[in-house]
Amino acid sequence: MADLKKGARITGNTRDKLAADLKKKYEKGASIRSLAESTGRSYGFVHRVLSESGVELRGRGGATRVKKK
Repeated sequence: MADLKKGARITGNTRDKLAADLKKKYEKGASIRSLAESTGRSYGFVHRVLSESGVELRGRGGATRVKKK
């Protein structure tokens, strides 16, 4: 992945390449948090880029509550 400076604005072709890379990794099972950490960007930035890329975001996981019959 390109050398991204923390806090630097990412636009145009660079953003498109980053979005494609993040989308591919997310669809292979990487979490938003792990992608944020690996790119040096915030959780919100990665979430927004994935949403803009048309990715269907996974649920948060964890135990779900089931009503007892």
